[in-house]
Amino acid sequence: MDYALKKDKVIELRDVNKTYPGIVPLHVLKDITLDIRKGELVSIMGASGSGKSTLLNILGILDNYDSGTYHLDGVLIKDLSENRAAELRNRMIGFVFQSFNLINYKNALENVALPLFYQGIGRKKRNALAMEQLERMGLADRAHHLPSELSGGQKQRVAIARALVTKPSLILADEPTGALDSKTSKEVMQVFRDLNNDTGMTIVIVTHDPTVGAATDRVIRIVDGRIENNV
Repeated sequence: MDYALKKDKVIELRDVNKTYPGIVPLHVLKDITLDIRKGELVSIMGASGSGKSTLLNILGILDNYDSGTYHLDGVLIKDLSENRAAELRNRMIGFVFQSFNLINYKNALENVALPLFYQGIGRKKRNALAMEQLERMGLADRAHHLPSELSGGQKQRVAIARALVTKPSLILADEPTGALDSKTSKEVMQVFRDLNNDTGMTIVIVTHDPTVGAATDRVIRIVDGRIENNV
């Protein structure tokens, strides 16, 4: 994939800094400048404490930054009210988490449809859209199963379907294979690759696992709050 030919930047950070206050302030992100273009499948890799989780939280509008600029799909993300941040998260970003974050008492279909409920979409339409995503994930026959009745890989595919149901600009995955065995991890990464190839969805995966990084098209390494390499 020739990223030089792609003009649409989904993520654009310029000189972003983040410091957590304290007796000894912790400068977590240092002059982060980064572009991620539409249709890229990217991993952000770094050791524990490197700043990758803080960077993910800023990308996901879950945390603020101190200086610099962050544009998401052309929208400046800076000092937003919680309501505005929640609106943008729900409309522009799909999240996938290590621990799946499924609601235990709701079945797979209801879990996938939940973001559409918050958008005010009626039950019939949101269930149809949710089933469409479960079919894409090969889980139509598990639509009415509770999370406790699903394997780890199936739970993560339900979580991916939930992330996709609002048709976001960006998927952010936080250690999405961290709770899975190696075989299931490969299967989940293949889901991300197929999704990227088939739909052109922009996907950013935060991971410490080199095999996950190797399955993406670009690896961004962060060390002590700075981007060390971006290849």
